[in-house]
Amino acid sequence: MAESILQVSGLVKHYPLTQGILFKKQVGAVKAVDGVDFELARGETLGIVGESGCGKSTVAKMLVNLEKPTEGEIRYRGEDIAKLSGKALRSVRRNIQMVFQDPYTSLNPRMTVGDIIGEPYEIHPEVAPKGDRRTKVQELLDVVGLNPEYINRYPHQFSGGQRQRIGIARGLALRPEIIVADEPVSALDVSVQAQVINLMDRLQSEFELSYVFIAHDLSIVRHISDRVGVMYLGRIVETGKDAEIYDHPTHPYTQALLSAVPVPDPVAREHRERIILAGDVPSPTNIPSGCRFRTRCWKAQERCALEVPLLAVPAGFRYVGGPAAHDSACHFAEEKAVVGNGNGPG
Repeated sequence: MAESILQVSGLVKHYPLTQGILFKKQVGAVKAVDGVDFELARGETLGIVGESGCGKSTVAKMLVNLEKPTEGEIRYRGEDIAKLSGKALRSVRRNIQMVFQDPYTSLNPRMTVGDIIGEPYEIHPEVAPKGDRRTKVQELLDVVGLNPEYINRYPHQFSGGQRQRIGIARGLALRPEIIVADEPVSALDVSVQAQVINLMDRLQSEFELSYVFIAHDLSIVRHISDRVGVMYLGRIVETGKDAEIYDHPTHPYTQALLSAVPVPDPVAREHRERIILAGDVPSPTNIPSGCRFRTRCWKAQERCALEVPLLAVPAGFRYVGGPAAHDSACHFAEEKAVVGNGNGPG
């Protein structure tokens, strides 16, 4: 088994809600992330998927210390990075970099491509002395499929896909071990998405990277992930190897998400069941008791309102990857085959 390099346990991020101007009083909290656990192995890609507002981007920001957890631990090679600051934090940040969602707003329009990619060297000059930086930046441009002669151009002179390649090059500048990619292709055209995914797949082998890949599109996640975690309202409700999640989903929420994925095969599309969820996602300020998915679940019973389901292997199930390969946070987890064309989720 590959070495585990990142362990997240009990991760919580609550934003307080206050009233008053002079004398502020806390009247509640937005529970953006409410108890998340996962591990990342060396050389692995973990996909985290879910609807907008489920907390996945907040998890991404905490992994790179752009947000501090309210509770919980983020251990990189045994050290809790959530508690670090100053030089110790800068040292760890060199090894955990982020690729942002929007290539149009994540690049400073007043900086050249060379300055954008080389900016991390200002904070970590030991990686690249000043005399070597231009050469290193040009090498990175070549690695991500851009002409090294573009080094003096500005972001507005590039397409969306090219801008995201620049963002990836910036993420690679310090030769990190982990890259957290927060919906890196969601703002791109479908044809460009495939190119960027293929690029990230190639770079993973070339640079021995581990990815935490955040997305809301299940079909994209399947093409790059080794394991998948499905998030709903601040928690992971199902996790396992990608083949198990896509072909044998057990949590009702995962089953509903997969039933909405477009299928190119008309025969498969005609024979699969479409699951329409009732109601809207509850507010993160007023999360339902027990199972937080119960207000939209067709399997919900009295037990679901009283007991919080644990993320564990459902009793009696046997999975391809072994007894610990697939966990589901549902009292009535049930395997459900997904009808598809053999090349993607159905």
